[in-house]
Amino acid sequence: SLVGATPAQFAVADLVDEVERRNRLKILHRWLEARASEGSQDTGVYNALAKIYIDSNYDPERFLSSNRLYDPRVVGAYSEKRDPGLAFLAYSQGECDDELLRLTSDNAMFKQQARYLIKRRDLGLWAKALAGCEPHPLNQSHRRQLVDQIVSYALPDADDPEEVSVCVKAFMAANLPQELIELLERIILEPTPFSNNNNLQNLLILTAVKVDASRVADYISRLSNFDAPDIAEICLANGLHEEAFDIYKRFEVNADAIGVLIDHVGSLDRAYEYAERCDQPAVWSRLGKAQLDGLRIKEAIDSYIRADDPANYAEVTEVAARAGKFDDLVRFLLMARKKVREPAVESELLFAYAKTERLVDLEDMLRGPNIAQVQRVGDRCYDEGLFEAARLLFQSVSNWARLASTLVRLGDYQSAVDCGRKANSTAVWKDVHAACIAEKEFRLAQICGLHLIIHAEELVPMIALYESGGHVDELCALLQNGLGLERAHMGMFTELAILYCKYRPATIMDHLKLYWSRINIPKVIRACEAAHLWPELVFLYVHYDEFDNATQTIIAHSADAWEHASFKDIVVKVSNTELYYKALRMYLAEQPLLLNDLLHAMMPRVDHTRVVAMFLKSDNIPLIKQYLVAAQSTNNKAVNEALNELLIEEQDFVGLRGSIDSHDNFDGIGLAQRLEKHELLEFRRIAAHLYNQAKRWRQSLGLSKKDKLYKDAMATARLSASAEIAEDLLRYFVESGNPACFSACLFTCYDLVRSDVVMELAWRHGLANEAMPYFINLMREYQAKVDGLATEVGELKAKVERGAAAGPAAAAVGPNQLLGPAGLGNRLMLTHNGTPASTPSFTPGQPGHL
Repeated sequence: SLVGATPAQFAVADLVDEVERRNRLKILHRWLEARASEGSQDTGVYNALAKIYIDSNYDPERFLSSNRLYDPRVVGAYSEKRDPGLAFLAYSQGECDDELLRLTSDNAMFKQQARYLIKRRDLGLWAKALAGCEPHPLNQSHRRQLVDQIVSYALPDADDPEEVSVCVKAFMAANLPQELIELLERIILEPTPFSNNNNLQNLLILTAVKVDASRVADYISRLSNFDAPDIAEICLANGLHEEAFDIYKRFEVNADAIGVLIDHVGSLDRAYEYAERCDQPAVWSRLGKAQLDGLRIKEAIDSYIRADDPANYAEVTEVAARAGKFDDLVRFLLMARKKVREPAVESELLFAYAKTERLVDLEDMLRGPNIAQVQRVGDRCYDEGLFEAARLLFQSVSNWARLASTLVRLGDYQSAVDCGRKANSTAVWKDVHAACIAEKEFRLAQICGLHLIIHAEELVPMIALYESGGHVDELCALLQNGLGLERAHMGMFTELAILYCKYRPATIMDHLKLYWSRINIPKVIRACEAAHLWPELVFLYVHYDEFDNATQTIIAHSADAWEHASFKDIVVKVSNTELYYKALRMYLAEQPLLLNDLLHAMMPRVDHTRVVAMFLKSDNIPLIKQYLVAAQSTNNKAVNEALNELLIEEQDFVGLRGSIDSHDNFDGIGLAQRLEKHELLEFRRIAAHLYNQAKRWRQSLGLSKKDKLYKDAMATARLSASAEIAEDLLRYFVESGNPACFSACLFTCYDLVRSDVVMELAWRHGLANEAMPYFINLMREYQAKVDGLATEVGELKAKVERGAAAGPAAAAVGPNQLLGPAGLGNRLMLTHNGTPASTPSFTPGQPGHL
């Protein structure tokens, strides 16, 4: 054929589309099969074959089931209108879930859909089918039909536990409890491989508990392989008390069953009947506990006695004692004493004898072997006002201190005195003191304690006694009263300070300020460290002259211990200068605004160079500007350079000029070289000023010329005192065509320039008018000199004439003074008004000057 003879240089899909558009797809049948037999992997070939087989009904099911090279979506879409079953087969082979759901829903193929969902085991797909999604909105009737198919046909045929598990999870995720119950009933209540499945039975009951509680009782009676304890707990949590009771009763968990009747049903009568029927010790014990909680004390004790169970003796004793049922309690404790040998049991029996005034039985028990806590029972009797019983008890244990107190309460004062006399020692004071504390007779205890605290060896045990009982306030009051005793010692002040550290931290500072000289400072320091009382710790270090430790504590705990004024006073006294820099780091991190104040305090002792280096490294020099200004008085190079650098950054040219003029210890040339490139004019002027200080006149002139600062250039030339530099500047003004500056330079450098040079420049460049003020002043100067000489000569002539008039005596004076020896005359000292003639200054505005 023509197609077969054509080289395969075209897309099969394009050819198929063209042929299919003309409804002539069958003409390619043989050619396509030839391509397939050649092993072609082109999807278009197999899509076309599938369409041909479907149209010709040439066993399409076999092709669609066995071939994996066609595109399921293309073939499925082609088959939908022709044969939905074939479309379902194509979609299922390619797992085209969305298309398959749409196809089966549109064509009511819910049985196929159900079987596909079960086989796929995909919770996401289940969610689309049961709950709907954007491309497949939920249709309630479709879901009902799908559920019916799943329950009736698809799931009962399943034999894979994973398929069942995924299906159940899908129903749970879709929140279909009623449908889930139907599903589980079909699986469990009818004969299936999963009828006896533990998890499914549990799920059925739990779902019924949440959805339809009326079915739970029936399920409990029909099912047997569920987790009874767990299910019962869930029933209880959901208020199904009778169902939970039935579960426990059916599985003979009698203790839990009676627990349901007691705790949830709330019927002690039914519980008593159930206990009578079971007649088990555990059940009677549980009933006894419930009766005890319900304050049916007599019935509870009877139940415990029938159970022969003394385990709950503590609660029974407490409740019966609170209710005053000591007669019934004696019966219980006698039973318990036979079963257990516990000090608490025998102690409570003694106390019950005391409460029921059975003192004879109490004495008999005391005379016999017992392990009762007699002292404690005696104390309880004492507290309850049962002093006769307490007397017997204290007497049996020879507790003279408590016996004395008891005898006082009984009014037998002589016997009490005898007991005190028998003691007559510090140990007796200790016992009486302890008894008073136990009785909370703290006034008497304080009297006893004042006799004890003066003995240093008794102080610590006594403090421990108070602390163990939690009587801290009373202990502090005792020690405070003892501070005024004549025999008060350092230990009392120290231990009171330690107590304040532990229990009254707000009071410790006042105590230290009053008595710091009488305490053991190292011991209190350790207590303050343990209690994290950092301000108090600093106070102690300062008064112990450990300024280094005080400073380190403040630095380490600045949030609590730092106070600026006191820290300044402390830090200047440290011996380790390294602490200065740690303090600076702390202030830098926490109190940067106070750095200058701290540095002023430490200024005489810190290394200015190191301080500057430290802040340069952290780029925080602006924070210490005030310090740098104050430290400049030392003329330190690092300080000067840092401050100059800061002023440059702040563009404070006035401050920089003052710093440079006042302090010269810095790299002037380097600073000038940096400033000569500065963008601000005033800083470039400072660079020229620095060159002037270094006598580098020409570099300074070069900067001034570059910036056209001609006034500065003239001042530089004048400072140089060099006629060559001044005349070069004149030539520059002439060459640059600046006659005004030429005239001003003549004024400024009047003393330096030579008149012939000025005359030549003025004549050659036509600057006679600009030079005329200079020449006028020059002529005025010369005229002044000539006038001065004339005046001097006139005075000398007058003097000679006065001498000639004096007579011969004057002739004897000697040679002519005017002409001097040999008539040549001496060198004249030209003066004006008695003072040497000076060069007049060039001051415009004065008479005779321009």
